[in-house]
Amino acid sequence: MKILFLSHNFYPFIGGIEANSDILSRAFYAAGHEVNVLTWTTDVSPNIYPFPITRNPSVSTLFKAHQWADLVFENNPCLRLAWPNLFFRHPYVIALNTWVSRIDNKIGLHGKIGIQDRIKFLWFKKASKVIAVSDAIRKHSFKPAIVIGNPYNSLVFRHIPDVEKIKAFVFLGRLVPNKGVDQAIKALKKLLIKEVSQPFLTFKPTLTIIGEGPQKPVLEKLVAELDLQDQVIFTGSVSGENLARLLNQHRYILVPSLWEEPFGNVALEGMACGCLPIVSDGGGLPDAIGNAGISFKRGSVDALVDVLINIMANPDLETKLRNAAPAHLHKHQPETVSKKYLEVVEAAFSNSPKTN
Repeated sequence: MKILFLSHNFYPFIGGIEANSDILSRAFYAAGHEVNVLTWTTDVSPNIYPFPITRNPSVSTLFKAHQWADLVFENNPCLRLAWPNLFFRHPYVIALNTWVSRIDNKIGLHGKIGIQDRIKFLWFKKASKVIAVSDAIRKHSFKPAIVIGNPYNSLVFRHIPDVEKIKAFVFLGRLVPNKGVDQAIKALKKLLIKEVSQPFLTFKPTLTIIGEGPQKPVLEKLVAELDLQDQVIFTGSVSGENLARLLNQHRYILVPSLWEEPFGNVALEGMACGCLPIVSDGGGLPDAIGNAGISFKRGSVDALVDVLINIMANPDLETKLRNAAPAHLHKHQPETVSKKYLEVVEAAFSNSPKTN
């Protein structure tokens, strides 16, 4: 089968959707299919993939690529790359990686639907199959979609036996307001106040903040105001093996997002490194942790504190959640997720009127 793989951004652009595009395009090729990637991301360096990458295509190039294809796969809606299929009518599969955008810049469950969004919904209805990365995306973007959770990079994020868990809490992500890092800092302060009045902790509560972003000066100021300089560490950006080793030093990963995350790969990455994920209850984060983590009411510092106290005072609960992690992580191994996508794509091709 000739698969035309559409991804608005692609390598060397790095992000969650782009990571999925990398994993899935390679998996389709490894399964014996011909793959051609179309993307708007430009790159002048030599192609490192075993299949062609067509970057910033012209209209004529778009038509030639669609004419070549047997099936079109859109990793997130790519109307500007996909529209020639109106003429060729190939079977096509769409993966919804995030919320449908809104004209008033509101995300997820809120906001008015713009004209472009209405076109997207019509496009979804005509698709051979639509995949959503979480049940939240399915419910609020396209209910007939099937749910296939995101993969994580299991080669990087893994348990490292020789690293000792000597630290308590870690946050990993971009330092922007909607990630709720300030919530984690405030929760740590409340935890310390409770510890003074009624000691219950068996380890020193610390918070490591991994990442960069425009909110960093505000967060550093908050740490100083709350007198937490000895408990909170900003590491800046860390990646690869160094990131895996750093995560392995921590017992819990906090994902206190204020916005409704479409999925939440960071929870899986932390879990794979032996961190118990504690996440806000919005969007796809509950899907990301499954039965191997714990959630709290989004936007509530007090709810986060209550969960932290509960999990640290209840070793049986913590053991139960940690024991559930291997099975949950297996569901999100790249090979497991890619196989599910391949089944959908191959069925869409086999069941297409053009094929029969």
